[in-house]
Amino acid sequence: MASPSSECLYCQHLPALDELMIKICDLGVSQLFLFKEQSCMGRCNVVYNKHGVEFHELDETQRNAFMADVARVGKALDKAFRPDKINYGAYADTLTHLHMHIVPKYKNGYGFGGTFEMNPKKTYLTPDGYESMIARIKAAL
Repeated sequence: MASPSSECLYCQHLPALDELMIKICDLGVSQLFLFKEQSCMGRCNVVYNKHGVEFHELDETQRNAFMADVARVGKALDKAFRPDKINYGAYADTLTHLHMHIVPKYKNGYGFGGTFEMNPKKTYLTPDGYESMIARIKAAL
């Protein structure tokens, strides 16, 4: 695995991280964040605890533990929000820290039937709205 980068959003907890996401909690081998942009209600990000460039660099135990965290979050989002489908995406062309987007999708909702948009900048909540959403996710974990 690569060593932590001085430019890694997650390793260095750069200001952009707080602009984009709110930390919900620690999981087995990762951290769970809620995206502030909520066009897809409940959209989260599961971020592996160690800096690593590629998924295949994890050994079997690490990989299984990370995917268990991802599955746990998917199940919690299903329980909390009852989406029609959950999309999973691991995109890291420029941000080389292993993470998985977990995006609940809703029929007749934003972007249903297509690939989720990374940063639509359309739907933001009040502080109380984020707090309520985080409480629902934590209760479902």
